[in-house]
Amino acid sequence: MNWVETLQKAIEYMEDHLLKDISIEQIAKHVHSSPFHFQRTFFILTDMTVGDYLRRRRLALAAQELATSDTKVIDIALKYGYETPEAFAKAFRKQHNLSPSNVRQHLGKLKSYNRLTIQVNLKGVEPMNYRIVERSGFKVVGQKREISMQINVNGNMLPIPRFWHDVHVDGTNDLLFKINNGEIKGVLGVCVDKEHKGKDLTVIDYWIGTEYIGETPQPLLEMNIPASKWVVFEVHGAMPDAMQNTWKKIMSEWFPSNSYQHAGAPDLEVYFTGNPNRSDYYSEIWIPVK
Repeated sequence: MNWVETLQKAIEYMEDHLLKDISIEQIAKHVHSSPFHFQRTFFILTDMTVGDYLRRRRLALAAQELATSDTKVIDIALKYGYETPEAFAKAFRKQHNLSPSNVRQHLGKLKSYNRLTIQVNLKGVEPMNYRIVERSGFKVVGQKREISMQINVNGNMLPIPRFWHDVHVDGTNDLLFKINNGEIKGVLGVCVDKEHKGKDLTVIDYWIGTEYIGETPQPLLEMNIPASKWVVFEVHGAMPDAMQNTWKKIMSEWFPSNSYQHAGAPDLEVYFTGNPNRSDYYSEIWIPVK
């Protein structure tokens, strides 16, 4: 099952359980995926988190019920997962720019968030340039931060751009380019699934590092990337749009039309020297496959 089919099946499951307290772990298990890869792919293809989708759909249905029934507000709030009318009203106003009482009075316009349908686009106006690379394991050194995959505004995972800003300001980015002595001649952005053991499944480790051979320089941390076969995609254009658009094309066009599956190791975003704001900036995406 490719990622488009997986997400469509997951959406059907979410829609069938909108009135229940379902977890990301349950959704991912239903489609035989890890919570990490399911959440990340969902976000790449839809520009929203799983939590965003569930909340928007529930509040859209709640708005319809408010407008077409005499059911008490507190009962509607409880039905769609809110413990108090106050919590429901706050979330409702944030989404619709109206209060539940406004809807009952037929004041203002509601926002409709319809059920998602994932469509495959195999036409691809522009070709995707890629190569296959097989490598033994290697070491990456750098810094890492815990990142919540639920925090986003306009499609951006805010803590990640902030992390990149910080490593540029404090000189870490320059250090990583300077010490790089591995095969990949750039600075890496790496999302790593955590061993949660019952903790928050929406939290990942995000690394900014570089491939390095030798004893890890202080105060940098190290992690090992396992031996893998990689599909390496070219990315052309200014950041962050070029990177985000290429990820969407990979998930919506390349994977559905190829027999490869994700191998489970961390994905790599590779940033080379140059001005990332230029339209001719070059970077790469490395995806482990089997």
